[in-house]
Amino acid sequence: MAAAGGGGPLVGTGEDSGGDGCRTVYLFDRRDKESELGDRVLQVEERSDYARFRASVCQTLGISAEEKFVITTTSRKEITCDNFDDTVKDGVTLYLLQSVNQLLLTATKERIDFLPHYDTLVKSGMYEYYASEGQNPLPFALAELIDNSLSATSRNTGIRRIQIKLLFDETQGKPAVAVIDNGRGMTSKQLNNWAVYRLSKFTRQGDFERHIYHYYIHGPKGNEKRTSKEVGPFNNIDIEISMFEKGKAPKIVNLREIEDDMQTLYINTASDSFEFKAHVEGDGVVEGIIRYHPFLYDRETYPDDPCFPSKLKDEDDDDDCFILEKAARGKRPIFECFWNGRLIPYTSVEDFDWCTPPKKRGLSPIECYNRISGALFTNDKFQVSTNKLTFMDLELKLKDKNTLFTRILNGQEQRMKIDREFALWLKDCHEKYDKQIKFTSFKGVITRPDLPSKKQGPWATYSAIEWDGKIYKAGQLVKTIKTLPLFYGSIVKFFLYGDHDGEVYATGGEVQIAMEPQALYDEIKTVPIAKLDRTVAEKAVKKYVEDEMARLPDRLSVTWPEGDELLPNEIRPAGTPIGALRIEILNKKGEAMQKLPGTSHGGSKKLLVELKVILHSSNGNKEIISHISQHGGKWPYWFKKMENIQKLGNYTLKLQVVLNESNADTYAGRPLPSKAIKFSVKEGKPEKFSFGLMDPPFRVGVPFNIPLEFQDEFGHTSQLGSDIQPVFEASGLSLHYEEITKGPNCVIRGVTAKGPVNSCQGKNFNLKVILPGLKEDTQILKIRLLPGPPHRLKVKPDSEILVIENGTAFPFQVEVLDESDNITTQPKLIVHCKFLGAPNLPVYVVDCSSSGTSILTGAAIQVQNIKKDQTLKAKIEIPSCKDVVPVEKTIKLLPSSHVARLQIFSVEGQKAIQIKHQDEVNWIAGDIMHNLIFQMYDEGEREIHITSTLADKIKVNWTPEINKEHLLQGLLPDVQVPTSVKDMRYCQVSFQDDHVSLESAFTVRPLPDEPKHLKCELKGGKTIQMGQELQGEIVVIVTDQYGNQIQAFSPSSLSALGIAGIGLDSSHLKTTFQENTQSISVKGIKFIPGPPGNKDLCFTWREFSDFIRVQLISGPPAKLLLIDWPDLKESIPVINGRELQNPLIVQLCDQWDNPAPVSHVKISLMKANNLKLTPSNQQHKTDERGRANLGVFSVYAPRGEHMMQVRAIYNKNIIEGPIIKLMILPDPEKPIRLNVKYDKDASFLAGSIFTDFMITVISEDDSIIKNINPARISMKMWQLSNSGNRPPANAETFSCNKIKDNDKEDGCFYFRDKAIPNKVGTYCIQFGFMMDKANILNSEQIIVDVLPNQPVKLVPKIQPATPAVSNVRSIASRTLVKDLHLTITDDYNNHTGIDLVGTVVATIKGSNEEDTDTPLFIGKVRTLEFPFVKGSAEITNLVLAENSPGRDSTEYFIIFEPQLPALSRTLEPYILPFMFYNDVKKQQQMAALTKEKDQLSKNITMYRSLFEASNQLLDEMKCQVEEAKLKEAQLQNELKTHNIDIPTTQQMPHIEALLKRKLSEQEELRKKPRRSCTLPNYTKGSGDVLGKIAHLAQIEDDRAAMVISWHLASDMDCVVTLTTDAARRIYDETQGRQQVLPLDSIYKKTLPDWKRPLPHYRNGRLYFKPIGDPVFARDLLTFPDNVEHCETVFGMLLGDTIILDNLDAANHYRKEVVKITHCPTLLTRDGDRIRSNGKFGGLQNKAPPMDKLRGMVFGAPIPKQCLVLGEQIDLLQQYRTAVNKLNNVIEDLNRQLEYLHTPDMKKKKQELDEQEKNLKLIEQKLGMTPTRKCNDSLRHPTKVEMTDCPIPPKRMRREASRQNRIIAKSDV
Repeated sequence: MAAAGGGGPLVGTGEDSGGDGCRTVYLFDRRDKESELGDRVLQVEERSDYARFRASVCQTLGISAEEKFVITTTSRKEITCDNFDDTVKDGVTLYLLQSVNQLLLTATKERIDFLPHYDTLVKSGMYEYYASEGQNPLPFALAELIDNSLSATSRNTGIRRIQIKLLFDETQGKPAVAVIDNGRGMTSKQLNNWAVYRLSKFTRQGDFERHIYHYYIHGPKGNEKRTSKEVGPFNNIDIEISMFEKGKAPKIVNLREIEDDMQTLYINTASDSFEFKAHVEGDGVVEGIIRYHPFLYDRETYPDDPCFPSKLKDEDDDDDCFILEKAARGKRPIFECFWNGRLIPYTSVEDFDWCTPPKKRGLSPIECYNRISGALFTNDKFQVSTNKLTFMDLELKLKDKNTLFTRILNGQEQRMKIDREFALWLKDCHEKYDKQIKFTSFKGVITRPDLPSKKQGPWATYSAIEWDGKIYKAGQLVKTIKTLPLFYGSIVKFFLYGDHDGEVYATGGEVQIAMEPQALYDEIKTVPIAKLDRTVAEKAVKKYVEDEMARLPDRLSVTWPEGDELLPNEIRPAGTPIGALRIEILNKKGEAMQKLPGTSHGGSKKLLVELKVILHSSNGNKEIISHISQHGGKWPYWFKKMENIQKLGNYTLKLQVVLNESNADTYAGRPLPSKAIKFSVKEGKPEKFSFGLMDPPFRVGVPFNIPLEFQDEFGHTSQLGSDIQPVFEASGLSLHYEEITKGPNCVIRGVTAKGPVNSCQGKNFNLKVILPGLKEDTQILKIRLLPGPPHRLKVKPDSEILVIENGTAFPFQVEVLDESDNITTQPKLIVHCKFLGAPNLPVYVVDCSSSGTSILTGAAIQVQNIKKDQTLKAKIEIPSCKDVVPVEKTIKLLPSSHVARLQIFSVEGQKAIQIKHQDEVNWIAGDIMHNLIFQMYDEGEREIHITSTLADKIKVNWTPEINKEHLLQGLLPDVQVPTSVKDMRYCQVSFQDDHVSLESAFTVRPLPDEPKHLKCELKGGKTIQMGQELQGEIVVIVTDQYGNQIQAFSPSSLSALGIAGIGLDSSHLKTTFQENTQSISVKGIKFIPGPPGNKDLCFTWREFSDFIRVQLISGPPAKLLLIDWPDLKESIPVINGRELQNPLIVQLCDQWDNPAPVSHVKISLMKANNLKLTPSNQQHKTDERGRANLGVFSVYAPRGEHMMQVRAIYNKNIIEGPIIKLMILPDPEKPIRLNVKYDKDASFLAGSIFTDFMITVISEDDSIIKNINPARISMKMWQLSNSGNRPPANAETFSCNKIKDNDKEDGCFYFRDKAIPNKVGTYCIQFGFMMDKANILNSEQIIVDVLPNQPVKLVPKIQPATPAVSNVRSIASRTLVKDLHLTITDDYNNHTGIDLVGTVVATIKGSNEEDTDTPLFIGKVRTLEFPFVKGSAEITNLVLAENSPGRDSTEYFIIFEPQLPALSRTLEPYILPFMFYNDVKKQQQMAALTKEKDQLSKNITMYRSLFEASNQLLDEMKCQVEEAKLKEAQLQNELKTHNIDIPTTQQMPHIEALLKRKLSEQEELRKKPRRSCTLPNYTKGSGDVLGKIAHLAQIEDDRAAMVISWHLASDMDCVVTLTTDAARRIYDETQGRQQVLPLDSIYKKTLPDWKRPLPHYRNGRLYFKPIGDPVFARDLLTFPDNVEHCETVFGMLLGDTIILDNLDAANHYRKEVVKITHCPTLLTRDGDRIRSNGKFGGLQNKAPPMDKLRGMVFGAPIPKQCLVLGEQIDLLQQYRTAVNKLNNVIEDLNRQLEYLHTPDMKKKKQELDEQEKNLKLIEQKLGMTPTRKCNDSLRHPTKVEMTDCPIPPKRMRREASRQNRIIAKSDV
């Protein structure tokens, strides 16, 4: 209740109670547990006091005013009258308690309002991110909690106890971490301040208390032992960590009890320390300490950190490895960092410059620098991150150059060189505290190839060491420790890594040990020296070696403790067990042993016994049992009973002792003990059965067979002889069978199964088959039983009468069942459903072949015009299964309730007019049709209410957006009527759902509106030819606002129509009213002749007007004019075969000389027949401009004047063009014929030399053309044939000879000393001049007759066979020659001597000149003469005399010697050998041998020709390869001069890549932007125009280009021509605006000499030394084309103008030059000019910047590098061609070599050798003399010519080789 009076405070519980000037207080009632949990909000007025506030509290909470309670702050400060105004502030939280010290029974909340610093928002989390990234945060999260507890206990006078509890017992709640301490808590105000502190961590000033851990808990010396129980600053902190887990005892650890923390380990293992202090800029001070951890004999004492393991554990060491000295500290930094004693874990300092290892060896070894650790202690002047994980800038400040380091000695700070002090201290520590090994007796340095490559050397070797006061020498017996196994042996040598010399101390090395006893082990082991046992005595090692030899194994002891002993050679039934074996290994002393002799620590090799049972078969031995037994220690070697030996055959049981690790059966070269027992196994009786191969599938009700196979107990095949009645069992199946057959093939026949199988895929059944009487009488046969054949058809739903709606489809669930009612399948299982009772009903078909069941459905059942219910019948059947009974159903069909009809209405007032489908509606154009509605009806003519679903299916085609609310009301969207009466709008309303698609449409026809515009339309072309009327007409109509025509005109309207236009000729105008179109037609529009262009016509009627534009074009073509053609009055000179200067361009013009743009007008060129133009005179047609470009013609005509005329045919009329006169001049450089001179009276004898031929090339002007490359002149020669006079492909080609000193004038080419063909005949000689790659100018053909040479020998026309004759009576046996024709030939086998007359004398001679008993011719004469007439002698029937003398089986010769009186020389006779026999039979045999000898001789000749030609071709190819290699080497050397190296491999890819790169570089250089002249050049109409001066030259240097361009600025636009006529023509064409410069008007004698030296040279000497690099300006120019003409132009323009660097250099140069001669104009690269009269300065003598020249500047030339690249590219292309050629000739050579080594050639070589061998044997049989010189021609006839015409030598050899191959393949 509110107190009376108006001065009380406003009290409320929400925002509605607030007011201006009030304080908001949040009040928690915590007097008891039943108090409400939430707070109450009170509004306290600004002038209120404590009494009023208390009354408001009582009123708000409903508390009696007399009840006792106190109101306190959250800090338990009671609110009173005195402190009310100071304590109760806006937003304060207050407690309502029974007393001030009452405990809070439930939780409360206090609001904190704080505006954070901007860094809180910007930088929050940055330090934590960079400090903690990638680290484990848990320990440091606990450290934050410990920091808070240390802060809370900072004021404790006694023990400061902190407990960290890790709670993981889920029965006590969720997992948690609890930190409990005995310090002070925080009041809510402090908590408030803490929150403010945490949120503003970037604004606080470092007043947070610092804490320490290690040095507070353990003291400054690590784990210091407390002797006093007094509480001090280093022993009053107890931090305890406990972990509670479910079901486990709590684990409790006190940090003070930890004795192996890293700082303690560093302190306890250090032997000495080095203290120092660092002063950084400001007040920062860092105290540091470095501790030294010495090396003690075999190990580093530097403590290991779990986070940085530095070495492997001893047990992980491998006995074969070696350990190089590792750094003690590893990769750890030296210094850990403490902030006022607290470890900052993520900051460490690697080192300082004065304590880092030196690059060169200093006072101490390098490894000493890795034996130091350190700590840095900073004061509070260094910043740390908020999570106290990292320093912010400690290392940067310490390594600053201004940081001062001092050493602390005895607590005093001393300034000295810290680096020297540290080096001396480290040296002292090394000498005092490191205990190392002394290596003595140095032997040398070696490499150890058995080690990895990086560790093979160098290794120093020693024979002794001194270690810890003991000396170890080579040969001393030692033992190892920490090796597996332990090694006993003698020292061989010691290894120390490094290139040492003499005695040296080191931290470790390796020792090489020879294992003892050496006879047993023969091994060398290398281990670290640290693994030597320094405690063992040498006597103990010796005793071990002696005992080892007597403990070797010797034999096996085998017993059978459980029986079933296996006897040698025993025959056992299959499956008989072999009893358990007990085996002992005995040594020579008979003692049982289980391992080889070894050390006493178990390191020796254990012995195992291996048992193997081996089956011997025809395929080899097979190991069927293999076991290895170990010795159990308390029991011997034991093998269990073996019962699995079942296979038949012979066996061997073998026992073998082997080693444990390697399973070796030998040791130290001796075999270990073994024992073997042989036995055999035979079969047992049958006791079980199995199933044979079944024949699936298995189907319900279909019989199948089960084949059976019987085996004995171990699977051996057996037969069943007794009667057995099988029993079948299968879950859910009924089974029966027909019979079971006996014998080897036992089968149960006719097994039938019936029952459910659940699916078409069948069901797996376990068919149990029981054969009573067998030991194993039962077997399970797993079969998959499929459904049987179809038996009946099941259709769902089961009801006989089915009700459906018209237009829907009915689905039937059909199932095809077998006789067990299983759903079955089979191929072509098609189910049909036929509907009866109405026409056009669908047929449903479904394929159940795969599933046996399916949904039988199809198209919807649709009966037309149904108004009431109708009954149908459905018949369901399987046509392919006649045995399955069909199923019939009755169907009741109801009318459809879906939309069936749609109607559209137009509402006008209260009347709705129906718009029928396809109606046409008339409406005003541009208007809108409103009030369109629609209605829909179903199949029963019932109106359908339009729902939202139906509305969504209604579409209209005249708008994309439909108002759905209007559709629900039956309203259609408004229709916009088209603006044009020609555009009829088709409007369609459609409805479509899953059952029906309806539409209703109508057409809107627009009607015209009121008159608005006058419109003129041009019908026909809009162009008017000058002087002609407009071809079409202009129609004028009146339209509405949308352009629709309105019938507003009448005949009287013609007078009101006005027509006006500039240049209009109104005399021909005709206006007509067109009644049918309600328009006015205007014709007869014509304009007065004038310039062509667009003409506007204005039409007016009443207040309306319109404009129309027509184009006035030139009149019809009447003239032909030439464009850019010289004066037609004079003849145009042109050299025959050259091009005309200008293209021939023709323009059609009308009679007023206006260009007539008429296209496709035929243009022809009329000329005489002797005037030929190239391209040929083809008809041309004009383009759209009326022009025809006939192109640039090349003229071919006789010398003199010729005329041609251009004509055009237009509308069958000929338009004559101007006549063009051409003066044809002969071309002095065009060859037209070859002139050949030679001695025509000379005779050409075969094999001789031709007379000299002199060739000249004659031009059109009958002069000799000179400067022709001799390589273009060639001579061809071939033998004439019937094929014609054209040179064949194999014609022999000759090159012309070099010119001699005494030859005639230039231009003559000589062919000397050319060989005449060897064969007689008629030959043709023709000379050719290669004008280009495609055209050759040939001379007239020279026909020569090659005559035979001088007679040399007598030869037969046909080589006769070698005769074999006898002296018997038969003439046939005595006939030597039947028909022999002898002729005379020259050296080349050409027939000659036709005019010679004489005799041929035949004489018989023997091989021995002294032999007189030679055979005689018939008539007993020794010689016979035959007449020689007309070049031949015919010898017939040359017969021996009967009983002629002569030796039997002897070879004789008939010598035919010619005797010709007309010849002064003696000819070579023809010799014919023959064989003479006394016996006829022998003569016949020898005749056969002689025939065979002749055939062999012929074959051998062919073979030798083949091989000779192949060898010649091979030699030629080798020469080609050498030439190609030489060419390739030359080009490669040239490429090397360009610094291009070609690799020896992958040449072509490298060349292609290099070419591609060079071409790319060249293209890039060409595309690079460079200075260019933007002044447009003058189009070169003819060759007499060179172009503008700005385009004739290029300058590379930019500064020079700028100043020279400016200097010639007035001339840059000048066009240079060769002739004044050309200059005049340009002048006329440009009406005098273009300046021109003809070169034929320049006085050239005053032009400067381009070779003249600069003026400061006098008589070739330097007159004075200039500055500024002077050079003639003309020398800086380069000319792309017409160099000679350009030198004339710029020599005149620039004269001797000189360019220098700057004005000072130019003034100096001029001052010196004028002392001796005239000084020309001077230009500077800075843009200054000193005229030749000495003037300089002013704007007229200062060049503007480059951009001010407006493009009138000389361009820059192509970069020189681009030209260099061009040379390189050319060389590379040549080199590529050379490499390709080299590869090709090498490939040809290799192919030829391969061909020579082919089996075919080898076979031919072998055949040649065999035939030569056979020929030699036949000659021996014939008794013929060895081949002699006199009859070489008989035995090896001259090779027949293979070709009919001369061939070049190389080609001849190739052709011969080819033909010989053909001959060899076909004839040999």
